[in-house]
Amino acid sequence: MFSTISILVFLATLIGIIVHWFAYPASSECRQGGAMSGLIHVFTLLLIEQRSSLLGALKKLCYLLSVVCFIVLAITGFWPLLVRGEHISGYLMMIHATFAPVFAICLAVLAITWAGSNRFASGDCPLLQRFIRQWTSLAVPQPEQQPCRCTETAQKVAFWAIVVLSLPLILSIVLSMLPLFGTHGQELAMAAHRWSALGFGVMVLIHTYLAVRIRIVQ
Repeated sequence: MFSTISILVFLATLIGIIVHWFAYPASSECRQGGAMSGLIHVFTLLLIEQRSSLLGALKKLCYLLSVVCFIVLAITGFWPLLVRGEHISGYLMMIHATFAPVFAICLAVLAITWAGSNRFASGDCPLLQRFIRQWTSLAVPQPEQQPCRCTETAQKVAFWAIVVLSLPLILSIVLSMLPLFGTHGQELAMAAHRWSALGFGVMVLIHTYLAVRIRIVQ
């Protein structure tokens, strides 16, 4: 059942991204240049600028390392289940277990360093502001008239969803390796790990798409 649901969820996510891209093309939002120049700009962001500080270079290296680890973990984790219909084992398990702690460390660093830039501001959701002003007595400022920030807000939501999902994703596999639970408890921990990994992967895809889209229109 997990394999079928995973395939359907990933297909729905990819189809949704493609439909959103063509329904709301980023090229129509570009301030200068076309979509191709925006894509080139996105790929250049993967490079470390010569003027970057040591901290900025380390953050960029940490991000690139986390991307590599995520790709390896996604392939080694989902390939046996979705393609072969088997549980991960053998060399794939060794590779998965080797990259997992590195990814967890990089994810923790990125969560701490990116938390400030992904905090929610008052203008992120004007509809919520209007609802609170109308139906509660809270002193909420009137939403300002400004361009739509739906993409930036959605990216922040995806970022915090990744942070939240990373907790059961990491803790479930750690608890399953400790002699604290019986066989049934370990099976539940592994099931929690698989379902958390599915939600985590979907959020990473959405966050990456929104990040690319924002970079294109900048």
